[in-house]
This record gives sequence, C-alpha cells and structure tokens, in this order.
Amino acid sequence: MSDVPLWVVLTGYALVIGSIAVTTWAQAVNPFFEPGVRIQKERAQRVITSGPYRFVRHPGYSGAIAIFLGIALGLGSWWALLPAALAIALLVVRTGWEDRLLQAELSGYTDYAGRTRYRLLPGFW
Repeated sequence: MSDVPLWVVLTGYALVIGSIAVTTWAQAVNPFFEPGVRIQKERAQRVITSGPYRFVRHPGYSGAIAIFLGIALGLGSWWALLPAALAIALLVVRTGWEDRLLQAELSGYTDYAGRTRYRLLPGFW
C-alpha cells in the first residue's frame, strides 16, 4: 500500500468536486455536448464560445482529466495514478482527434481555435 499524505488525498477530493463543476458547466452551456466525436449537422451544430469555452476549447475533457487525477489521489494510492495516466493519455489523443475534426468540418471553429489558444489547460496546452 502507498503512503499518501492526507493533504494529497484531500486534494484529490477537491479535484473531483471541481471537475464535476467544470464538466457540468460545460454541459450546461453547450447543447451539443455528447460522448461521441461527430458533427451534429441534423441539429445545426455551432461553435460554443461562452462559459468555460472562453478559456479552453475542450473543458469537458479538462474536467475528465481532473477527475481521473482526483479519484486516483482520493483513493490514497500512488499506484492508482498509473491507470489514471493511461486514461489521461488516451483522452489527450482523443482531444487532438476531435480538434482536427472540428477544424475541418465545423464552420467557425478554426477562427475560435485561433482566439482560444488552449485545448485543455489555460496557459499550458
């Protein structure tokens, strides 16, 4: 078993709560938020630039990354970071795939991507 300090476990809990808030906010402002990666032409999908989309292009994925980390830390096991890291790596790959699709097929997204520089973490990437 890992020896994880209490402050790390509590940080994990805070990450879980914060990530749920961010993801809920992203879902609330984006009527096109869904688990699949596709353009919703039948619903006249458009670029969403309000709420957390002002800061990053993929706030739902940002929230998912934070929840993966938060759960691992909240479990009080350094070993739990290994599957979290794998899940995060896969999500980063998916983010790139979705970003390319949106830039290629969603009108106005390339301009939005030029204005909203960061995909997942403001000031970093």
